Amino acid sequence: MPALIWLFFWLREDRKHPEPKGLIGKTFFFGMLAVIFVLPFQKGVEIFFGQALFASVFLWAVLEEVFKLIAGYFGGLHSREDNEPIDPIIYMITAALGFVALENTLFILGPLLDGDFSQTIITGNLRFIGASLLHVVASGFVGTSIAFSFYSSRIRKIHKVCWGLAGAIVFHTVFNLLIMGWGKGGTNVAFGMVWAGVVILLLAFEKAKRI
Repeated sequence: MPALIWLFFWLREDRKHPEPKGLIGKTFFFGMLAVIFVLPFQKGVEIFFGQALFASVFLWAVLEEVFKLIAGYFGGLHSREDNEPIDPIIYMITAALGFVALENTLFILGPLLDGDFSQTIITGNLRFIGASLLHVVASGFVGTSIAFSFYSSRIRKIHKVCWGLAGAIVFHTVFNLLIMGWGKGGTNVAFGMVWAGVVILLLAFEKAKRI
């Protein structure tokens, strides 16, 4: 539900020229599928780098951002409907929210199966305002980099996507390190950072509309 609420919110940014519902659904599904592919790799990272917090967190972020980009590409980025600068942002955010939908479900499944409904609600709410937006903003960076180079040469597009992906990975890594290693103060900073990212992403939407 949190993922679908956010999806509805972001799709309203493109309500004048909406993307086909079938492609949105396909991209969302591929985002969910990305979680299944990411999990074994993250398990491998945990086994080999379990004691090295920075290395583990960084590699987890790399895996998640790369697989979300792949999901966005096979979902809608390579289609004919990707025909205006704002579209890559929509497709990347949709893939991110598909990822969020399954990831959140896995997070709340434990306390739910244990009958701890209060913890389920708390976990769901925290992920609604924290981790869900983290994925949206990080993938939004990538979508924005594609949007701002929409009419550029192929080489320039690839260059911009690499920078956008690098920014997403750094943002994701810093967020997780703040949450995991700095206690309550770090959590507050991380949440503030994410909401600042949302404001920047909304501004990027408006700029992409005018390209």
